[in-house]
Amino acid sequence: MKPSDPASLLPNLPQGSSVLIIRLRSLGDTVLLTPALSALHAWRPDLRLSVLLEPAFAQILEGNPAVAETLVLRGSLETVLAMRRRKFAVAYNQHAGPRSALLTAACGAPLRVCWHNRQYRFAYNVEVPPFDIFFQRSYGHTVENDMIQFYGTGLPQGPIPASRVYPQPDAVAAIAQQLAARGIAPGKPYAVLRPGASSSDKRWPVEHFAWLARWLREEKGIATVVNLGPGDQEIAAATRQALAPEDVLLDSLDLRHLVALLADTRLFVGNDSGPTHIASALQRPVVVIFGASNSTHWAPWQTRHRLIHHTGAQSSILTVTREEVRDACDSLLAEARGAIPEI
Repeated sequence: MKPSDPASLLPNLPQGSSVLIIRLRSLGDTVLLTPALSALHAWRPDLRLSVLLEPAFAQILEGNPAVAETLVLRGSLETVLAMRRRKFAVAYNQHAGPRSALLTAACGAPLRVCWHNRQYRFAYNVEVPPFDIFFQRSYGHTVENDMIQFYGTGLPQGPIPASRVYPQPDAVAAIAQQLAARGIAPGKPYAVLRPGASSSDKRWPVEHFAWLARWLREEKGIATVVNLGPGDQEIAAATRQALAPEDVLLDSLDLRHLVALLADTRLFVGNDSGPTHIASALQRPVVVIFGASNSTHWAPWQTRHRLIHHTGAQSSILTVTREEVRDACDSLLAEARGAIPEI
């Protein structure tokens, strides 16, 4: 089965059809899928949207009103059987890697969508144009690229929504209790600093984060919470050594509690990583420091932010100075309270 006009696919789906969206791999990618989910749900709330995610990221869609069901990737056979039981009318592969292609081919949906000329084309019978052809420009944001699959199959084009994640009340209460036990009472402003990232060329030095924490605390009266994730073992010891006794360290929070922590932060400062996109999806002010990754593709989406990225042959994240990040924080804090930074 293949529609003669891909743009007729979504408009012609029967009421209440089940739609599968496969989004494997990273946390940031999952968060940046949420604008497409919101747009599709707003246009056709009758469709039942299911999203297949890696187990580590399944919690990030909790409470999302656009998502009827989150499927968790298990063993291949178990996952295929779970997909086939749901009798999806259409499947969208938002990852396009080898495993996701095989899952798409085996999911049982008669319509299977991906971008044109991706690997493993046998898995798909509906292709949409790549970014440069669809938008008539050579580069753009990851969110825009995600939208192409839905625009190309009939979702009306319009303003793209913000990304969204939803703090859960029990997690919010638990985080408030943890912060209060460490001296940050309810209502007291705090900033969250996230020095981790997936590779060393995307990490601003931990001693710079510690310096920034002292500046926020001493000059701005904002408590600082430094957060490390399960993938940050490489910098955990150095981070603990660099922090002052007044800094609060919270590490290894699950996603529900990380969302709760970021939901009320006055400011988030971090490298290009999944938590940066969570803070953006919570509409928190974000300062993001870029190293090796592409800042055009991965910039914060639709939230107040400052982006610091040195380019050029001799540039790296290590050339970003403390003063640049401090000034970005100062500017963003002033903007948030409707003031002009003091000079």
